[in-house]
Amino acid sequence: MFESLLLGKSTLSNRLVMAPMTRSRSVDRSVGQLTAEYYAQRAGAGLIITEGTQPSVIGQGYIDTPGLHSPEQAQAWRVVTDAVHARGGRIFVQLMHSGRVGHPSLYPDGALPVAPSAIATGSQMFTPDGMVDHPTPREMTLEDVAQTVEDFVSAARYAVQAGFDGVELHGANGYLIHQFLADNTNRRTDAYGGSLENRVRFAEEVARAVSDAIGPERVGIRISPGSTSEGVAESDPIALYRTLIRGLAPLDLAYVHVMEFGHREVTRMVRAEWPGKLILNPHETGRESSVTPEAALAALREGLADAISLGSLWLANPDLPERIQAGGPYNEIVPGTFYGGDHRGYTDYPTLQS
Repeated sequence: MFESLLLGKSTLSNRLVMAPMTRSRSVDRSVGQLTAEYYAQRAGAGLIITEGTQPSVIGQGYIDTPGLHSPEQAQAWRVVTDAVHARGGRIFVQLMHSGRVGHPSLYPDGALPVAPSAIATGSQMFTPDGMVDHPTPREMTLEDVAQTVEDFVSAARYAVQAGFDGVELHGANGYLIHQFLADNTNRRTDAYGGSLENRVRFAEEVARAVSDAIGPERVGIRISPGSTSEGVAESDPIALYRTLIRGLAPLDLAYVHVMEFGHREVTRMVRAEWPGKLILNPHETGRESSVTPEAALAALREGLADAISLGSLWLANPDLPERIQAGGPYNEIVPGTFYGGDHRGYTDYPTLQS
């Protein structure tokens, strides 16, 4: 767990990765000094993967989430990356297009969110005025698909300008790339729908275009086989992700990041098929929902992954590596401060030395 690891061109000081976690504390879609402090506190991670960050205006899915689609946003993120690097850390930004998980109230022109097909999530979104239903999205045209690929490329270039060590493409948890993968959210009859090869096409095109723009050694992708988040459903996860991984393998990406949903057999298949580095957020069937250090170590020892990502433990314990080495104790997590707010539940969790 505490051995170094070469990930692309980044040398990680350990194999404990801070998983991406939405915190909804941006202002006008830009991060500030408080966010820089939050991530810098956790620079002891081998790698930090930021909260989901939209690559375009229409890619936003929640209130107060940051973007990376303007020079001003890149400049704001530069304060964060400089703070992390000053403490010896490594940081990738997660590029997350939410697709149908959105609402017209998020967009200046009041547009509908976009998706592979015009199928609503059936769920709701939090707003300052209460919960609202996700609307039926607008089905993307081929021009929309091409523009969205370019939006990911543009965001990746901004990420390099902002000083990030790389980008993670969010292909998990029911968001846009995952919506193309899943057969219940992708009912297209063109080159992006129908067969497995067609449904993985968008993910492959985004990964290839971003890799061509900033180098594959700076690009990772997150997947969540078997996830039902935001109403997605996959009829055959093993066949789907085998097809995807085989399509991505020639690109020589920095890593694949698997978020488990109790499907350990799919994880083993991905591990066998993927020739590069693999990061695992382990949730084996029968285990508690929160990933423990013991579960992380067991997965590493089994050879399931090269590094392990942890979420809420990092949220509540900025000095997590030291706590793991000491055998704890761990701070109590306060769910009421997960999203929005100020420094409370964000930068005020104590360390062992404080």
